Amino acid sequence: MKFLLVLLVVIVAVGIWRSKRRAEAVPHSPPASALKTAQTMVACAHCGLHMPQADAVTDTSGQSFCSAEHRRLGRQDSGRS
Repeated sequence: MKFLLVLLVVIVAVGIWRSKRRAEAVPHSPPASALKTAQTMVACAHCGLHMPQADAVTDTSGQSFCSAEHRRLGRQDSGRS
């Protein structure tokens, strides 16, 4: 009787171990929220870096910049000409 109980515990433990390994081996698909529509890309007016429009910093004239520093430098450059 003791032997059957030990055998049952070993079988259950091996089954749990194998199911966890099988679950880890299956490649996971990206979540549905990661599969969004394409975003509009814009170029920084100062350095030309392309970035999503949502991440861009714009000035009053509507030009896009990659950072506030480049927006400031862009204003300085336009003031010189």
